[in-house]
Amino acid sequence: MAIIKSLLIFILAGLFEIGGGYLVWQWLKEGKPLWYGLLGGVILALYGVVATWQTANFGRVYATYGGIFIVLALLWAWKVDGFKPDRYDIIGAGIALIGACIIIYMPRNV
Repeated sequence: MAIIKSLLIFILAGLFEIGGGYLVWQWLKEGKPLWYGLLGGVILALYGVVATWQTANFGRVYATYGGIFIVLALLWAWKVDGFKPDRYDIIGAGIALIGACIIIYMPRNV
């Protein structure tokens, strides 16, 4: 159950970071109104808060999040922007996700 809770926190943090970044991108690169950028900034700040809900230390959490972010970013690009990941995107994301899970979830002798 702890792993599922942790994964859900990573996913929520990822959605906040990607969603916030996407809104800022839309404002600065696509000419959307200022409120897109402001809302994006608030959502990005919330991402920072959500990441603190993990129980591991900062280094492991952020290293793991990097791998999970890769997968989420490709899913976002596919579903929101119509970008179609190719097999190398999928293979690379899978490798990153496996590495991320090893970093955060493997038992350690402490």
